[in-house]
Amino acid sequence: TTPGPASRPPWAVDPLFAERYAPDKTSTVVSKHSQPATPTPMQNRSSIVQAAQQAPEGPGRTPLCYKCNKVIRGRYLVALGHYYHPEEFTCCQCRKVLDEGGFFEEKGSIFCPKCYDTRYAPSCAKCKKKITGEVMHALKMTWHVQCFTCAACKTPIRNRAFYMEEGQPYCERDYEKMFGTKCRGCDFKIDAGDRFLEALGFSWHDTCFVCAICQTNLEGKTFYSKKDKPLCKNH
Repeated sequence: TTPGPASRPPWAVDPLFAERYAPDKTSTVVSKHSQPATPTPMQNRSSIVQAAQQAPEGPGRTPLCYKCNKVIRGRYLVALGHYYHPEEFTCCQCRKVLDEGGFFEEKGSIFCPKCYDTRYAPSCAKCKKKITGEVMHALKMTWHVQCFTCAACKTPIRNRAFYMEEGQPYCERDYEKMFGTKCRGCDFKIDAGDRFLEALGFSWHDTCFVCAICQTNLEGKTFYSKKDKPLCKNH
């Protein structure tokens, strides 16, 4: 008697069975990232914010301005080991006077904080805009805090653990809710970092995908099935 469709094995019903369960396609690894996104405060960036200092009045040698090389008679600033007329210690880009508010020094050039951010601040991997405030470091890229969010609940992940699924980050709660699965063999959850297989319409720990009779591991091997149970070629 010719068996009906319901009793036929999956490799006979599904023309893509061999390709779907080829040994090089059945294994994968779920990656969990612990404390991946580290916020970096503004003061911890590569260049240190510095402040120009006003030298105290008192006797001593009359200083020369580092910018114009003229004698400074009166008030002056000391910055980076040099003397400046207050009005000549300026941002090299916008020419704003920097006697207050701090400054950045980059490759010998002096910038106000705003111009430094515009020129040297990293770009966000999501919106591509410059990051001028708190910086998130995750997946070897930089992000705005508000741009590195869970793909499901849209909450910023910050320094919490997260999972990646099809290139999207998920917080631990939403990942478990959307993608969490149990092993068909042992009925325990497949945790992050576990190697697992997908076969016969179920997920299995790689060590749990064994012949139902002799317990031979079937990962990467030819196998058969009966009533959703895997069997080795011999059985």
